Amino acid sequence: MTSFPAHFRGPTLGDVGEHRAIEVIVAAAPSRRNGDDAAVLSHASPNSRAVATTDMLIEGRHFRVDWSTPEEIGQKAIVQNFADIEAMGARPIAALLAVSAPAHTPVSYLRGIAEGIHSKVGEYSAELVGGDLTAGNDLVLSVTAIGSLGGSRPELTLDRARPGQRVVAHGMLGWSAAGLALLDRFGRDVPENLRPLIDAHCAPRLTPGRGVVARATGATAMTDNSDGLIVDLTTIARRSGVGIDLHSADIAPPTLLWEAAELLDADPWEWVLTGGEDHTLLATTAGDPPSGFSVIGRVIRGEGVTVDGQDPKYGHGWVSF
Repeated sequence: MTSFPAHFRGPTLGDVGEHRAIEVIVAAAPSRRNGDDAAVLSHASPNSRAVATTDMLIEGRHFRVDWSTPEEIGQKAIVQNFADIEAMGARPIAALLAVSAPAHTPVSYLRGIAEGIHSKVGEYSAELVGGDLTAGNDLVLSVTAIGSLGGSRPELTLDRARPGQRVVAHGMLGWSAAGLALLDRFGRDVPENLRPLIDAHCAPRLTPGRGVVARATGATAMTDNSDGLIVDLTTIARRSGVGIDLHSADIAPPTLLWEAAELLDADPWEWVLTGGEDHTLLATTAGDPPSGFSVIGRVIRGEGVTVDGQDPKYGHGWVSF
């Protein structure tokens, strides 16, 4: 059973009931489109397509209430879904939230989740436009994200990488995995200089619009680093029928990861190569790197993913089962 931090006091979801709890969510994440049987979105501009995705966060598997604030949980739920929209080269425009929560959940905790969602969708000029709330044994969030893909360029599917193209990335590699390792050992009581790694796990960040920029400037295939660098790039390589060779110098762990690794007696290369949930955008392009991206490798003839022409030291990643 979920045990919420003691400082969340006041009425619970069981005390106030479903309708009052929904009012709390709507007040914390207001939208004029929310509140009816379904949300009606503005008509897409000419020559545009809708993009939709959904993802879940399960307490004890994707977050822990003793590690993350409710605001961070809400932010994480949006980033992991909006990253999938961005990975298609599209712009997130709306989100739907379904929550299953124990009856003893403090209303203030649910409000914090909604406030975190509201702050994050606001960075994308998007809105939380509806959802559902039900009782359950554990805290579960399911977000459906909706995006808009404008213009005539093709979407950034996984099967369009070609030999000779560059592999580029926008975001951090291995930071979330390092943060998880620190949390598992120390909780949030870590040295001040390592707190960015904790933040990277509890509330990952993605610069809004980078996927749109990549598509507009000629990127061909794209995904986000949710399951691990090697795993996610292997998916592109397999779907495209190519190989990918990464440059070790361009993905080498930064000083902060080495400091965390020394404290934990770990190898930071394992975090870089296998750690997911950074939601770094990984793309291929025949041209120069899009703004905000850096080159980390190249697409080659062959299959699988190598590092400097050799099998990677670590190749596992996140698996759901």
